[in-house]
Amino acid sequence: MTRNGAHVIVVGNEKGGSGKSTTAFHLAVYLLHQGHTVATMDVDSRQQTLTHYVRNRRDWALNKGLTLLHPIHYHLPLARGDSIKENQGAEFDLFRQAIGDVEHEVDFLVIDTPGFDTHMTRLAHCLADTLVTPVNDSLIDINVMAHIDPVSGEPTEMSHYARLVQRARSERMAVDGQSIDWVLVRNRISMLSSRNTRQVQTLLERIAARLGCRVVDGIAERVIFRSLFPTGMTVFDTLDDELLGGLPSMSHMSARQEYRSLVAALHLPMRQPARAAEPMGDAALQGFEAMLGGEI
Repeated sequence: MTRNGAHVIVVGNEKGGSGKSTTAFHLAVYLLHQGHTVATMDVDSRQQTLTHYVRNRRDWALNKGLTLLHPIHYHLPLARGDSIKENQGAEFDLFRQAIGDVEHEVDFLVIDTPGFDTHMTRLAHCLADTLVTPVNDSLIDINVMAHIDPVSGEPTEMSHYARLVQRARSERMAVDGQSIDWVLVRNRISMLSSRNTRQVQTLLERIAARLGCRVVDGIAERVIFRSLFPTGMTVFDTLDDELLGGLPSMSHMSARQEYRSLVAALHLPMRQPARAAEPMGDAALQGFEAMLGGEI
């Protein structure tokens, strides 16, 4: 956005298990280590993986007496009343309040979304400056982006999620004239080159050309990420035995470099930290809300 408020990074994909929460938290901690103020927001009321990650980090720091960098964190639950309209109104109010709380206070807001379509998922996508979509390096997982003709290998029809993003882009342009930088991130890449890996890369590039987004290499398949989750640590934290709860390995260093490369590819505005001088305000949010009434 051209406003001087927080740069909003949304991590989204309707395929579960694509690494959204791990990616979101690593981006947040990286930005913290760069001296920026960061807020994280979890709108996945079912899994709450990002919220658990944040809680694990705080508990680990408290129990071990460690000084760690922490983002400001919000978890926004879904409303569960009988009226869809009232539920959406309540969710919008929660979302607006959370945005209002942090837009003056942070340089970056990182939002983790669920692997299914919700009202807050759509609101989050409309606010994205940078949309990061992790895609597992698998021909099966590409289906979440587009349907592929088995003979020609060409994308034939956008998926539900791709249509959701395209609608968010249109609504964003209509409300404030800004575009969303959509980045497809190849995730859990095999460390051995294979025919499948080459096919995935080719298909993603064709899909990106069709959808008007970018493809960047992400993170290799590494066990290290599963071992870091219980302590809430990331590959950007100091590689220290006491801090990590175990001896660091070459996997830490490799994963750290991969995430650094990913951040560089996102072209984030790594300007000098500055607080919001021009808040988004209710008008823009209300504009998004008014346009989200229909189904895709």
